[in-house]
Amino acid sequence: MTVFVAVAEEESFAAAARRLRMSPPAVTRAIASLEERLGVQLLTRTTRSVRPTDAGSRYLEDARRILLEADEADEAAAGINATPRGHLALTAPVLFGKIYVMPIVIAYQMAFEETSVSALFIDRVVNLVEEGLDVGIRIGVLPDSSLRAIRVGQVRRVVCASPAYLETHGTPRIPADLARHSVIAATSVSPGTEWTFARGKQRIGVRLTPRILVNTNDGALEAAKSGFGLTRLLSYQVASELAAGTLDTVLRDYEEASLPVHVIHREGRHGSAKVRSFVDLAVERLRADAALR
Repeated sequence: MTVFVAVAEEESFAAAARRLRMSPPAVTRAIASLEERLGVQLLTRTTRSVRPTDAGSRYLEDARRILLEADEADEAAAGINATPRGHLALTAPVLFGKIYVMPIVIAYQMAFEETSVSALFIDRVVNLVEEGLDVGIRIGVLPDSSLRAIRVGQVRRVVCASPAYLETHGTPRIPADLARHSVIAATSVSPGTEWTFARGKQRIGVRLTPRILVNTNDGALEAAKSGFGLTRLLSYQVASELAAGTLDTVLRDYEEASLPVHVIHREGRHGSAKVRSFVDLAVERLRADAALR
């Protein structure tokens, strides 16, 4: 199973052999033996890649779960205070990962030398089980799932611009005023060209024609800091700029409800030492950060 998971994830027999420190022929024999025993083809081989078949995809999910439970059983037998070791895979939104998660990863690695970490920073919802990840950071309301979620803070969507832009073009007082301003839209925060606001129980939608439409939050942030116009980002993404005075928020009376921030992880029968120790550290660090309150 370990060999099969490595080949499926690497999409290559040679890469799996390097990852497992095995010879390529040994990896090939292991997969052939597994397929023969099961009586089904698990992998489709081409000259360019190796991909799981439909049966292989189902087997991959089960194999990951079984191997995870085996690791947890080993750690439980070793005791609750077992030293964290092994590989930890995590995911977080891009800017959140850069600002908040990387310092936690560095602290974790310095504390536990027998671990390694891979981090997937991406602005989309990632399925932890399907992509073989241990821990994730989610911003927003969580759907019901089997994952364990620990709330660590909250953020909100804010409209902001540089003081120089507001001095030159004026400050919008109501959402409808945005139609007269230069707008920078980050599609990862506000998909589409309509921004929604709230005043009490009333929801207000404003359809915009952005001068700049960019798919990254840091691109919108740089454009706003340069004085080009107004953008809307999450509060943590502009916290340092607001503190330094390079950006100011507007329309504060029309902000929508805050969005929760959670640390999520796959919870087995026993807590994995590597996951448990990282989650504990992340929860402690994130809850202590003023920008997430």
